[in-house]
Amino acid sequence: MGLTNQSTGTGALKEMFEVQLESPDDIIIALAGNPNTGKSTVFNSLTGLNQHTGNWPGKTVTNAQGKYTYEDKKYILVDLPGTYSLLASSVEEQVARDFILFGNPHATVVVLDATCLERNLNLALQILEITDKVVVCVNLLDEARRKKINVDLKKLSKHLGVPVIGTSARNGKGLDDLKEAVRKVAQGEINSEPVKIKYNHQLKKTIQEIELEMKRIVGNKLNYEWAALRLVDGDDMLLESMNDYLKFDLRKDELLQNKLSDAQIIFKETNIDINDLRDYIVSDIVKTAETISSQVVTYENKMYNQLDRKIDSYLTSRTFGIPIMLGLLGIIFWLTIEGSNIPSALLANGLFWIEDHLTALFIWIGAPDWVHGILVLGMYRTLAWVVSVMLPPMAIFFPLFTLLEDLGYLPRVAFNLDHFFKKACAHGKQALTMCMGFGCNAAGVVACRIIDSPRERLIATITNNFVPCNGRFPTLIALSTIFIAGAAGGFSSVIATLAVLGTIVLGIVITLFISKLLSKTLLKGLPSSFTLELPPYRKPQVGRIIIHSIFDRTLFVLGRAAAVAAPAGLVIWLMANIIIGDASILTHCALFLDPFAKLIGLDGYILMAFILGLPANEIVIPILIMGYMSKGALLELGSLNQMKQLFVNNGWTPLTAVCTMLFALNHWPCGTTLWTIRKETQSLKWTWLSFIVPTVTGIVVCFIVAQGARLIGIV
Repeated sequence: MGLTNQSTGTGALKEMFEVQLESPDDIIIALAGNPNTGKSTVFNSLTGLNQHTGNWPGKTVTNAQGKYTYEDKKYILVDLPGTYSLLASSVEEQVARDFILFGNPHATVVVLDATCLERNLNLALQILEITDKVVVCVNLLDEARRKKINVDLKKLSKHLGVPVIGTSARNGKGLDDLKEAVRKVAQGEINSEPVKIKYNHQLKKTIQEIELEMKRIVGNKLNYEWAALRLVDGDDMLLESMNDYLKFDLRKDELLQNKLSDAQIIFKETNIDINDLRDYIVSDIVKTAETISSQVVTYENKMYNQLDRKIDSYLTSRTFGIPIMLGLLGIIFWLTIEGSNIPSALLANGLFWIEDHLTALFIWIGAPDWVHGILVLGMYRTLAWVVSVMLPPMAIFFPLFTLLEDLGYLPRVAFNLDHFFKKACAHGKQALTMCMGFGCNAAGVVACRIIDSPRERLIATITNNFVPCNGRFPTLIALSTIFIAGAAGGFSSVIATLAVLGTIVLGIVITLFISKLLSKTLLKGLPSSFTLELPPYRKPQVGRIIIHSIFDRTLFVLGRAAAVAAPAGLVIWLMANIIIGDASILTHCALFLDPFAKLIGLDGYILMAFILGLPANEIVIPILIMGYMSKGALLELGSLNQMKQLFVNNGWTPLTAVCTMLFALNHWPCGTTLWTIRKETQSLKWTWLSFIVPTVTGIVVCFIVAQGARLIGIV
């Protein structure tokens, strides 16, 4: 194999891929595998808390690294993106392939799922074409035993030609054997002879000349036979990567290009369509995987997955799939809303208790009123509102959402909504990113990384703001309760729930409509196909769910929100306290915006509250109350009845409430989300478009509703 005699070159590795090395003697291990094979569990079990997470250089793909020590040697474990293939049709596949191919790790561990070995072997066989420094880890043996699936590990090792270790990573079983096998492979104590894939005879015969040219050009820097096959297949990403990492620009090699042209002519003469070439390649890989699997896997009970299929017959059916999905989503929302009330109140009381003591401290030291106003009433109070309103809902929503993810339900959501998104010329995985947006739109934007196509990833990013995040739910719930459900008597809570649910459904409809509009205008293209695996239902890991949802999602998003909210508090306080003539800057701005705001069913104070609420949607209602009461700092009324009376006294009608709810659903993303969009897209252009699209949509929708209602006499 091409990498057998090549040194790893840890200095170059660190420079190219930003691997966190502490010593040149550190041993680099790549961890590869399909999604849902327990790869992350293997990674976490081996590395514990010794982990580092970031992005791959120039890519919005998560780069997780960890370390462990074994026999006085330090091993750096690089968790590659979960992928089904290395044919580089997505950024994740390119990242995984490039690290194995050009990063030259000392060894690559390929994690396979024992319950579906045949499908997982496809990736393992592709990696074995690149490098022989491989250890195959057959994980989830405990699940396989429960389903009465037996895997002959020794026979599998013989067929693959590399070490094969069985593990149950959740229980820590087999990990010591895995470490020992990795040590032997990394230190060259095992001479592996990987299985050779028998490709189509005519295909191999045709590319022999190209193989010789590749051997001349790249030498032993990579497997020239594999590289020749990829070039014939038209893998432009490989050409770019070879130029980036090996400084070989094969597009300029005339002799090689002539050989490639000759091969295409031969393919035509032998009735092999160049567009079907990848199908030939994949077909031969699949056949090899099927052959090996049939010889090493036996089933005591061939109906082992019957229960999963029975559950899926309901969860993914055309009749029950969508209603069950909406029901589960409703339960999560109800638990989030109801469960966050008490902790949110306790957190607010605690934070404002601190504010009282800060005020006492400023009085004690004799600080000027304006200093106290800026730092305490402005920056600290705004930050306190954001934290007390955002943290409890996110701390409930994200674990519940992660629970569904861990159970294996989220792929079923994508399956149910795939048809609708395909009709909108968008990606089916956008359903998952949209669901993440219900917790926080910034988290939803980050989740768009799972979409392979750059075009469809942008569509998902731009439209993610059309589903309400937990920061907008307080506004939607309060207004639906006091204006829409106020006259319903004993059924008020039901009416309020239906109103919020209707808003959510409207947001989904608008998401689909705008996605279709973008795909036909600025982001033209056809929806791409993707492999959607419906993994087996699994018992959730509660500890992992809590850690992952709290630290990786809740605190990550809250940190960004806090960084934006504190400076915003300064601006809000200044606008409310600087008086020009007989009114504050805030009042002057509200009066200026009032004529336009009236056209879309709002008023100047409402529109100003949304503008000043850019840093965080949670502070829109407090800003609005502050404006109406002509106060110089954020405040909240004691009850919904008091809030309703204040709004009615300032000219509100049910139409005003409906338009405010619609504008809360459709307006610019919050500062945290915009910041995240800028980070993810690396483009001001797409960030601005993400601001403009929902804003224009909100203005148009509110204008139609307001003017239509006035036209037919509803005020």
